[in-house]
Amino acid sequence: MARRHVHEEHMNHEAWAIPYGDLVTLLLAFFVVMYAISSVNAGKYRAVADSLSNALGGPPKAITPVQLGKTQVRGADHDRPTLATKGSTAPTRAAAVQLAPLPLPAAEAAADAQARSAKQLQGIGNRIGDALSGLVKQKLVRVRRGTDYLEVEIQSDLLFASGSARPSALAIDTVRKVADVLRDEPNALRVEGYTDNQPIASPQFPSNWELSAARAASVLHVMVDAGIAPQRLSMTGYAEFQPVADNATSEGRNANRRVMLVILPAGLGTDAVTRSGTVSVAMRETRSDRRTA
Repeated sequence: MARRHVHEEHMNHEAWAIPYGDLVTLLLAFFVVMYAISSVNAGKYRAVADSLSNALGGPPKAITPVQLGKTQVRGADHDRPTLATKGSTAPTRAAAVQLAPLPLPAAEAAADAQARSAKQLQGIGNRIGDALSGLVKQKLVRVRRGTDYLEVEIQSDLLFASGSARPSALAIDTVRKVADVLRDEPNALRVEGYTDNQPIASPQFPSNWELSAARAASVLHVMVDAGIAPQRLSMTGYAEFQPVADNATSEGRNANRRVMLVILPAGLGTDAVTRSGTVSVAMRETRSDRRTA
């Protein structure tokens, strides 16, 4: 029986290339990881570390929110101030809003704007007082300044005949003098009409509502004719329902029959709410003078 020839296995002299390639690959991966760590975004790294810690059940590493990128979505909680320090918890959103003070530049700008507005209204009041000085001395016109408005009160007896909304020649002259002061100013104006509680019933004016509104409209038309832009004007009638004196006396009824020019701060529209503060008298007059006028 012939012996089986056994082939001798040849040695693979290139076997070293496999572990060498693995080593090179590992070294490449090592240096890539090292490079990535050396230039990692600190915010992203902290965010990933904190997420992994939370996922594995550990306490969060970061105490304050982490800023990702250069900007945040408007209104995000990360944009809100926080008072959190080591060993303390962050305040609630409401507390953070209440504790955050108004930035100093914004507060100073608001105060400066309010001061300029008050100074401008005071200047207008002084010029109107000078233009109507004779009527002011007779207490037929009063100029008063509040915290955010100026009002010029004109007695209706000076402007209109009893039960009429047609302005007299003196009324037109008086309103035109006020319009001359206000023509080049940016302030909006509101004309308000008031009456006493004496009833009126005529085809033209069924009630004091129509009479007070018609008188305010008449004054408004005079101001438009004098050059005041209509966009700056509005009017309303209050009838007898906002008296300043007792209607039981003739003096009180005379004080309640009036037309008021309310001059608003520059930049506000005619529908702005005013009279939020205490009225201070711009012209020299006493409180007793106002009651008896």
